[in-house]
Amino acid sequence: MTDNLPILGLLLDVDGPIASPVSRSIAIPSIASDLVELANSGIPIAFNTGRSDAFIREQVVPHLVAGGLGDAARVWAVCEKGAVTARITPAGMGDIDVDATLAMPKQYCDAIRELVKSSYSDVVFYDETKRAMVSVEQLVSVSAEDFAARRGNFDADAARAFERLGLGYEWDAVRRPDASGAVPYRIDPTIISTDIESVRLGKDLGAEKLLALLKADGGPIPTAWRTLGDSRTDYAMADWLHAHGFNVAHVDVRPADGVPATPYPVRHHPTLIHDDAGALYLGRWVGMLRGNESDDAIVA
Repeated sequence: MTDNLPILGLLLDVDGPIASPVSRSIAIPSIASDLVELANSGIPIAFNTGRSDAFIREQVVPHLVAGGLGDAARVWAVCEKGAVTARITPAGMGDIDVDATLAMPKQYCDAIRELVKSSYSDVVFYDETKRAMVSVEQLVSVSAEDFAARRGNFDADAARAFERLGLGYEWDAVRRPDASGAVPYRIDPTIISTDIESVRLGKDLGAEKLLALLKADGGPIPTAWRTLGDSRTDYAMADWLHAHGFNVAHVDVRPADGVPATPYPVRHHPTLIHDDAGALYLGRWVGMLRGNESDDAIVA
């Protein structure tokens, strides 16, 4: 480090690069130990995720605390794509802040909860821990193929629920405005879930929220950042950082979805994906911290 400025800041998606998409947990021990070493060195870290604060509290925080997370570590959970934020300390998850303006309407939540119960409970569950989004997630006991075969039907039913309630939405190429002409909500399928949310939510909002938290915290803000994700929507955090003048590189741990053209570097491993790739890159960043690595570039 130079003049107490962290060498990097890290914005990390959770499902895929940190938590196994199969077990939905941190399955590679080095991930937690490397995160703790990076955080304890002064590198600010945010888990910029669509997951709920309950998921981070149960599946991520215990690994960090057990690994020796220090009092001075600057670690945050930015959950539900920017709607929910909390500090993570050696005592665990701190106070939860929820932006109520980003929450889904109760009547829509109730409609999707009933839809899952009546028609889809054999493949998904309704995530009751979400505070702003509506999420239905593949049961661990269900194969990826079986979930994918049913997801399209669920998404179509979710769209019909919007229409019955007179709410505007977007889903893939479909845009249905409400009576005011607005499209306030979106249906966002992922590899293990469907998220239904305010169109204001996104990984770019998560990046914006983290920078506001860092400014409020009063500590140094890195000029260089690494973002880590497994889907095309995760590029939005690197887009936001680049647009606001930061030096950023994005790591894509599932490049099979396609790597878009970007004004910043995109890195991915030629063979490793998901948390195997996430663990490798975290190890490279620890190497940079220790002075053993001069650059973390691993290209396809």
